Amino acid sequence: MQGDSHIRSIVVVGGGTAGWMTAAALSQAVRANCSVTLIESDEIGTIGVGEATIPPIRTFNQTLGIDENEFLKATRGTFKLGIRFHGWGERDATYFHPFGSYGRNFDMVPLHQFWLAARAAGHAPPLDDLCMAWAAASRGRFAQPVSDPRSVLSTFDYAYHFDAGLYARFLRSYAEARGVHRIEGKIADVGLDGETGSVSHVTLEDGRRFDGDLFVDCSGFRGLLIEGALETGYQDWTHWLPCDRAMAVPCARTKDFTPYTLSTAREAGWQWRIPLQHRTGNGHVYCSSFITDDEAAATLLANLDGAALGDPRPLRFVTGRRNLFWNRNVIAIGLSGGFMEPLESTSIHLIQAGISKLLALFPDKGFDPLVSDEYNRLAIAEFERIRDFIILHYKLTRRTDSELWRYCGAMEVPDTVSWKIEHFRRYGRLVQRDADLFGPPSWLAVHIGQGNIPEGGDPLLPLRGDPQPDHLVKLQAALARAAEGMPLHDAYVAQHCAAE
Repeated sequence: MQGDSHIRSIVVVGGGTAGWMTAAALSQAVRANCSVTLIESDEIGTIGVGEATIPPIRTFNQTLGIDENEFLKATRGTFKLGIRFHGWGERDATYFHPFGSYGRNFDMVPLHQFWLAARAAGHAPPLDDLCMAWAAASRGRFAQPVSDPRSVLSTFDYAYHFDAGLYARFLRSYAEARGVHRIEGKIADVGLDGETGSVSHVTLEDGRRFDGDLFVDCSGFRGLLIEGALETGYQDWTHWLPCDRAMAVPCARTKDFTPYTLSTAREAGWQWRIPLQHRTGNGHVYCSSFITDDEAAATLLANLDGAALGDPRPLRFVTGRRNLFWNRNVIAIGLSGGFMEPLESTSIHLIQAGISKLLALFPDKGFDPLVSDEYNRLAIAEFERIRDFIILHYKLTRRTDSELWRYCGAMEVPDTVSWKIEHFRRYGRLVQRDADLFGPPSWLAVHIGQGNIPEGGDPLLPLRGDPQPDHLVKLQAALARAAEGMPLHDAYVAQHCAAE
């Protein structure tokens, strides 16, 4: 092969969380053998509502060699053991989606099958009480999991709440220290190669031109390259996930410094609550067909824990994805690739997942379709599996008190969702598909939490018997004791990672 086939220049278009996560990871991966340039404009705002995460973010930070406590100090972050849902199944019902498992299976039949049998017999503890994450979260406590698999303190996981704008700033320092060149300016034009149709360069408003071999589109909803230049197309999922707007506002921090995210169902959507060290993040995600913007803002402001620290900021979106995440020599990461409503805190994870796939399937200048096709296959599968899990929350509602919930309860859902619902409804079985980000404990939490109680159980269970009839009660007690021995979340943060 003649010439240098290696990628020697990468241009990241857009900053924010997506841009700087991408730049930081690339700077660590390619070292000095390939230039990484990030173009952003201070005049263009970022969305910045993705302040809650799921456990894989820890792997991303660890891969970059980032110290957890230093990161949390810089981003004024706190710890997250899961999400508490209020009003989703029924108006006043609550349940917890934990990070980690429900106890540990002690038989070839899953533990939850024994719980279902105990429930049918009238002597089961609450399902939430059988997971370490809730035992700690409900008591406002946190500690690191232990590695000893014999301990119940090894059965939970955790993620973070943090200020997304501060995280982007933190990663910018990391990336620039490793050679990333930041360019301030607005892109006025995108140049395409006349033969291949690939992006050859971008031109700024002041006339500066930047060429690249590989372009990463982190320009947000606009999709400046992936859609504006390459016209990749978009799949609209609002018939399954009808919320299309949000209002976001921070409020003063309260004493209730919970190590979990709170999601509260409202008449035409739901509200998030994310506690940080310096403030609490709040937002109201809603469907504009059933409520006005002014009504949505009023609902949000009426349900804050502390004084609002500004006016509600409106956001508009269309839940869905691009037809392709990788088109020619452009890879869309973050909102430029698609929008997943933030119910399960997956926005930052999808950025991370896109970066991981890029590094695993890094191209050369030939841009072999075999490589981009595999990237798209994996990215589409993950996006759609996350979509299915979020649809589950809406479909399983038993609320009929407003138009949104009546619509969601009656709507047709993808076969990939109804198939899982029916397996659980009939037998209590948690069947999985490839690329499921959320595993059986997550699906179990929503099924039981929102009232999809199985008609029957695993037919193998009666043939096994219960080798430990009091196992569930003992497990509940062991988890409670372990949680009581943990420090309070506030105290842990103050000792290890308090922001200045």
